[in-house]
Order: sequence, then structure tokens, then C-alpha cells
Amino acid sequence: MSELSANSPAYAMTFGKKDYEFLKEIGVGPTNSGCYVNGVWQGNGSIVSSVNPADNQPIAEVVEASIQDYEEGIQACAQATKIWMQIPAPKRGEIVRQIGDALRSKLHQLGRLVSLEMGKILPEGIGEVQEIIDMCDFSVGLSRQLNGSIIPSERPNHMMLETWNPLGIVGVITAFNFPCAVLGWNACIALVCGNSVVWKGAPTTPLITIAMTKIIAGVLEKNNLPGAIFTSFCGGADIGQAIAKDTRIPLVSFTGSTKAGLTVQQTVNQRFGKCLLEMSGNNAIIVMDDADIELAVRSVLFAAVGTAGQRCTTCRRLLLHESIYQKVLERLLEVYKQVKVGNPLEKGTLLGPLHTRTSRDNFIHGIQKIKSQGGKIITGGNIIDSLGNYVQPTIVEISANADVVKEELFAPVLYVMKFLSLKEAIEMNNSVPQGLSSSIFTRKPEIIFKWIGPMGSDCGIVNVNIPTNGAEIGGAFGGEKATGGGREAGSDSWKQYMRRSTCTINYGSELPLAQGINFG
Repeated sequence: MSELSANSPAYAMTFGKKDYEFLKEIGVGPTNSGCYVNGVWQGNGSIVSSVNPADNQPIAEVVEASIQDYEEGIQACAQATKIWMQIPAPKRGEIVRQIGDALRSKLHQLGRLVSLEMGKILPEGIGEVQEIIDMCDFSVGLSRQLNGSIIPSERPNHMMLETWNPLGIVGVITAFNFPCAVLGWNACIALVCGNSVVWKGAPTTPLITIAMTKIIAGVLEKNNLPGAIFTSFCGGADIGQAIAKDTRIPLVSFTGSTKAGLTVQQTVNQRFGKCLLEMSGNNAIIVMDDADIELAVRSVLFAAVGTAGQRCTTCRRLLLHESIYQKVLERLLEVYKQVKVGNPLEKGTLLGPLHTRTSRDNFIHGIQKIKSQGGKIITGGNIIDSLGNYVQPTIVEISANADVVKEELFAPVLYVMKFLSLKEAIEMNNSVPQGLSSSIFTRKPEIIFKWIGPMGSDCGIVNVNIPTNGAEIGGAFGGEKATGGGREAGSDSWKQYMRRSTCTINYGSELPLAQGINFG
């Protein structure tokens, strides 16, 4: 692992003015209004600083939303929804296509902003913005495929149809680790389905919220559409709570911790709203005795170290067959030593900073807890002396029964454990409260089909010979158990953003009843 300290040449964390010039191109200045309400930028809440996690220096200031700003925004959004839902779906798809093109023109600037403000390395920052562009492309095609169905009726001269209509307003609450991609999973589909969108970005990534909104707002304005179709707020828990409580918002999509998500779910359920939850993951990679070890090691490195372990799909548990345990572990330690830690905007960096100083403190407390429960640190385990929130990528040998293994530590910490049989490995995979992603490395078809079958992984994402992270947008993304059960992005996830109606039409002159009932 490449060392980094405040005095070392590798510590190139001071950004000059030239590095901030790209912010102007995406509409970010030294001070910013953080609410896009009825086509106008405003903000009457607290003033907060966006902080660069690489050196903990402020980037810019943002005026957050007040509850009054929220109320103005939601009222305008409700009115704009009446216009938007009446526009034919393929025409709505054309607007989303233009949003995708607008994002393409600013791909590298937006990706750089993601890296600067969130802390993930530049290839991942650019990849995150590309993910929204891909979602736009997917949604454009979807806009011509929001198909209902014709159902045979048991009654003569009757026709049964199934139709889909917009819900109205979709509330989207996103987290810091994917500050714009998760918006894309939700907003692109919600918009083509005929819904308006109310977005609350993460409190610690307000500049990304502003830059994304300005691009979307520009497309709406160019097409003479109400800006309130896409309403956004920079703000804290009070704005999130307002969205959860608001009966004008039929569906709330929440991404974040299980604790916060459970509160959102309970609040939304109390008003009979719908909830789409994407919460914690505690993901395992299983390496069988017949696996391609080099393929597995490369996959584990990306899954455990990528985004500094701050993905919900990060590999946190590595389950190795006893016969190859030492071989895989030795090879993994070799590649961990080659991980370059440093400036996320610098070419070659594989591990950037944790997002906040609090995240770094949580890492310290997590390591202490791991040691107290018998965990053996075999590499890493320390913070790095620097101005930023840097920690060492860490591998821990520990018992699968340790309580700490059941929890999600949002940092590059990997637990390594042995198993003897496939049955034992699957039981270990399924033993945690979370159920998002999982992967197995094997060449045997019988193992693959057991793994993806009813007695295999209990996760929403069940991979073979690839990492637990890096999902494609074409499949439905989401997990089971404490992960929340939500599904976003591809497949038929669009159905969550619409209301289904079963329509029976009698085109005859008689009134036959179903089930052969004779009523008088």
C-alpha cells in the first residue's frame, strides 16, 4: 500500500484556482442558492459549506432550504404535475433524451465535481455521471413501452384491460456515496412515467445537487415546460421528514442507512404512501476451491477498496474455501500493497479519502470494536496522517460469529473467513441482517445453479465470477431483508412509479356476473 502523509510528495492535495474553473461551466459559484423552486433559485435556510474530503477545506457555500422554501416548491410541483402527466409518454421520453445529451456535454466536469466533493476517484466519478446518461437512454426506450395488457374475460361481451398511469409526484432522497447516480435511477424513469420529481440531495454534497439541477432545469426551460416539474432542495433531515410526511407525494424513494430508512418507511406508511428503500448492505464473496484465483483476487480488490468501501454493494466479507484460504490471502495481501492512496483526481489513485471526518472517526471506532471481538488485523487498520480523511485499506481475520461481522462499517475493511462446504458458505452468506449483493467464484455449473436457486443466496443481487459491486442499469437493483426490498433502475422497476388499473368494459346489453352469480 502506497503511504501518504502531509509531508510526502504523494500528498498533492492543495487545489489551485485553475482546478475550480470547471465549476463555472456547470453553474457553481463561491456562494449558491440551494433550492430550485418553481423555476427560480432561492434559499432561506442555513448557510453550509461544501467541504473537499481530500483536505477538509471548503469549496463553496450553499444556502439550504427552509420549510417555507419546501412548501413553495411542493405547491408549484403539484401544479406542474397536472401539465406533465398529460404530455404523451414518448414526448416525455424526448425531454429525458435531451437531459441525457446535456449531461454528455458536461460528463467530465460533473465527474470531476463528484470526485472533488464526494471523494471517490475520478474514473468512478465520471462513471457515476455516465450511469445517469445510460439511465436516460434506457428511459427513452421505455417511454414507448409502458404497456398494459388485455386479459380474457369469463363474461360474454366483456373486455378486461390493465392500464398504467402516473402516480403524480415522486420524492427522491439520495445519499452522499452516489450523489447523482441514484437520482438518475429514479428520476429518469419517474419522468417518462409522467411524474414530477422532488429531490433532496445529500447534505454533504450540495454542489452536485445544484449542478445536476441546473442541467435538468435548462432542458425544461428550453422546451417551455414548467421548471417545477423538477424541484430540488439542498437541506438536512427536516426537508427529508417533510417529504416523508407529505401526502402530496405518493412515492418516496430513500437511499441511506437502515436506521434512517426505517424511520422514513414508518412515516410514509402511516399516511398510506409507497416507499422504495435502498439501505445497508453486508455483502459476501465466496471463493470455491475450483475458482480462478486471479479473477477472484482482482474482483475482491475492486469490491472491497473501490469508493473507499463506501458503496452499499462493497464486499465486506470474503469467504474462502479452506483448501485455498492461504493462497488467496497471500495473493490479496500482495495486491493491497500496490494500492495507491491519495488525491482522487490524480491519475493512478485507487483509494481516495473517506467522505467526512466523522467517517474517519467511525473507522477508528470500528477497528477498536473489531479488535475487542477477536479480530486480527493482517494489513491496514490505521488512519493516515494527512489533512484529509484517509485510512488504510484493511483486511481482518475474524470469526463469522462475531457480532461486528453482522454490522456494516462504511469503510475499506474486509473480513476474511474459512468454510468447508458450499452449504456452509451459503449459510454464512445468508447469516447477516442485510441482503443486498453477493457473489460466488466457481467453474462448476451445479454450484452456480444451487447458488442462484431457492436454497442459495438470499440477496437481491446474486452474481457469479464478478464482484458484488458495479451493477449494470439494465437489471433491477435492490436487496432483501434490512436492505429494504426496493428495486430501482432496469427490468420492470418502472411499475413502482405508476398506478395500475384493472378496467372491465361491458359492451353488451346484458349484465352477467362473475363467478356465475345470479343476483335476482
